[in-house]
Amino acid sequence: MDKPISEEVTAKRKKKTRIIIFIVAALLFISIFTLRAFIAPSIPKAEFTTAIAETGDIENTINATGEVLPEFEERLTSPINAAVRDVLMDAGTQVKAGQSILALDKSAAQTDFDKLNFQIESKENEIRKLKLDLEKTFYDINSNNNIKQLRIANLKDAVTSAQRLYKAGGGTKEDVEQAQLNLKVAELEKQQLENEISSKQQTMKIEIREAEIALAIQKNDQLALKRKLDLANVVATRDGVVTWVNKNIGASVREGESLARIANLSSYKVAGSISENMLDQLHKNMAAIIRINDIQLRGIVSSVSPAVNNSIVSFEIQLDEKNNKLLRPNMRVDVFLVTAIRNKVIRVTNGAAFKGADQQEIFTIEKGKAIRRNVKTGLSNFDYIEIISGLKAGDRVITSDMTKYAYAKEISITN
Repeated sequence: MDKPISEEVTAKRKKKTRIIIFIVAALLFISIFTLRAFIAPSIPKAEFTTAIAETGDIENTINATGEVLPEFEERLTSPINAAVRDVLMDAGTQVKAGQSILALDKSAAQTDFDKLNFQIESKENEIRKLKLDLEKTFYDINSNNNIKQLRIANLKDAVTSAQRLYKAGGGTKEDVEQAQLNLKVAELEKQQLENEISSKQQTMKIEIREAEIALAIQKNDQLALKRKLDLANVVATRDGVVTWVNKNIGASVREGESLARIANLSSYKVAGSISENMLDQLHKNMAAIIRINDIQLRGIVSSVSPAVNNSIVSFEIQLDEKNNKLLRPNMRVDVFLVTAIRNKVIRVTNGAAFKGADQQEIFTIEKGKAIRRNVKTGLSNFDYIEIISGLKAGDRVITSDMTKYAYAKEISITN
């Protein structure tokens, strides 16, 4: 008769089984790792690229984006509220200074000009009438003043006669006093009239001056409207190329609205933009590299916008070669801003093998094999990366991505 196995014996057997499985797995892992260490993997030459470490200069750059724009571009705007009557030149047309680009319907503005002309004529007539009225009023007051003067002279004679008669016994004291009173009243009336004349003179000058100022304002408005009417035939102010024109004949345009743009396509600039996170590294006069396909153009940052829009900072680059034949309006280009320069350092062509860390594992070619090396890197740009330690000039480095050989110390190279 079988006896049941105790739980203690069962637990010991399970524990023993687990230990055996763990030991076998560990031995298998160690064996595979040891095998990989002693048996070097291989890689065909066609699957990787290499570069020679060399001594040279290196520039550290940060990436930005840019758009090629004409260095000079003039925006022609509508001087009046009008409608597009005729388009004389299309975009892409060469234009000379003084040539018409488009014409506006200026009938409404011309009506306003004629109305203002009538208002000015009316104001001039008003000023002439005012001067005549004021001159007549001044003449009348001046005549009254002369009459007052004659009356005073007559009253002075009357006072003298009254005094003489009084002394001769032919008159009374009251007669003398009455004559003196009449003279005093006449003198006060003359003084009052003289004050009125002075006040009237000042009033005349003020009223005429106010009318002249109002007339001058109307004449200035007329001159401004005349200039706007002259500009209604939109003409180029300098030689260039029409880059855009409003071709919507009959469409209404408001004063200040764009009608055309003229650019000088013989010289260009680059309008750049970069994330605001890089703002502390961006400054005026820093060197910049513009890449068009495989061609590099150089310039400097000429201005930096103080405003941040949607986390983007804008800046402009003045090119050393403004008239390069590769430049085209509105072309998108890669921009690299130079933040630091080092001379006579060990550098290697930048590639996928370099991941951006200061300390990196890379492979060099030695005696037909790829050997792992630890290097310390420094500055980098789109072309080169600086090697501070771990390589010397003349070493051949694999620049391709070698991630799948991360645990290999040595790789055989096959044809």
